[in-house]
Amino acid sequence: MASSIIGLFAGLLLGIAAAAGGFTGFLVALVLAVIGWLVGSQLDGQIDLGRLMGGRRRE
Repeated sequence: MASSIIGLFAGLLLGIAAAAGGFTGFLVALVLAVIGWLVGSQLDGQIDLGRLMGGRRRE
């Protein structure tokens, strides 16, 4: 699926969260979206969360 389609879908979901839950619902949805993006990027191999979070370094 194209990144623009995924971005559109995420924007629509955040808009629904803002309409249904107000500003607090929007912030919760935004935080969960960022967490989901981080996990998805880790699984795709785009980022290394171990290095980002200061995990143990193997030499």
